[in-house]
Amino acid sequence: MDLRIFTEPQQGASYDTLLRVARTAEELGAFSAFFRSDHYLSMGGADGLPGPTDAWITLAGLARETSTIRLGTLMTAATFRLPGVLAIQVAQVDAMSGGRVEFGLGAGWYEQEHTAYGIPFPKERFGRLEEQLEIITGLWGTAPGETFDFAGEHYRLSGSPALPKPAQTRIPVLIGGSGPVRTPALAARFADEFNLPFASLEDTGAQFGRVRAAAEKAGRRAGDLVYSSALVACVGRDDAEVARRAAAIGREADELRANGLAGTPDEVVEKIGRYAAVGTERIYLQILDLDDLDHLELIASRVAPQLG
Repeated sequence: MDLRIFTEPQQGASYDTLLRVARTAEELGAFSAFFRSDHYLSMGGADGLPGPTDAWITLAGLARETSTIRLGTLMTAATFRLPGVLAIQVAQVDAMSGGRVEFGLGAGWYEQEHTAYGIPFPKERFGRLEEQLEIITGLWGTAPGETFDFAGEHYRLSGSPALPKPAQTRIPVLIGGSGPVRTPALAARFADEFNLPFASLEDTGAQFGRVRAAAEKAGRRAGDLVYSSALVACVGRDDAEVARRAAAIGREADELRANGLAGTPDEVVEKIGRYAAVGTERIYLQILDLDDLDHLELIASRVAPQLG
């Protein structure tokens, strides 16, 4: 099982805090990637101080201040950036990192943050997401010296030089969500990885099955995609430490045990095994207390070695 760190900086984190987490994750050697959300407004009553950090500016900084860990987003909001500009940004960060970027793209959903920062929030977003994926992957895949054109309902490009190119031959594309029809079909067309966040074992297995079927229908092998889950992590050496970490993020230990990866290392390993049994190959550990670096060390030393 591949473990990755997933952060939610909109809840309150500076760039320096994110850098400490990313460097710690890299140094521990148990985590293959550092990912972050793409939001500009806090949720659930968090004060969000000192204020939002931009996902791709953050990753550009981390690209130069880390050396081995992979970097990405769950998920970049298609509503935040024009597709041609986003293609340039992601390709540049990939070059800055030496080819360590992975690109998660979603439709965008949090209307209040759009209102707060003057970002248009169109009613129909799935079609825009689909066109963005066509454009961004098309720009990256255009042969050097050739141009890229696109005429869609939402975007038009003409005579684009399709530059710059990423450092990787293909930047891995992540698509996720629980939609039963359109989302699996979109993943079948564009995704290297399908991610289902914060879902039960039953729902995870069912949605992975839909994506696998959609991939086969599209002429791909279902196994060509990586299937991943994102779950909140709250691990402690004993019940008291679990309860302390749960309280620090405003949650109850029993609720986290039911809906996330919470408990002692052995409990968490057992729960991960159940996700593996329904098809999960990679887990994004949502870390909500970014000042608790001992939490990462515990997972690296007591959970990761049991996963093989």
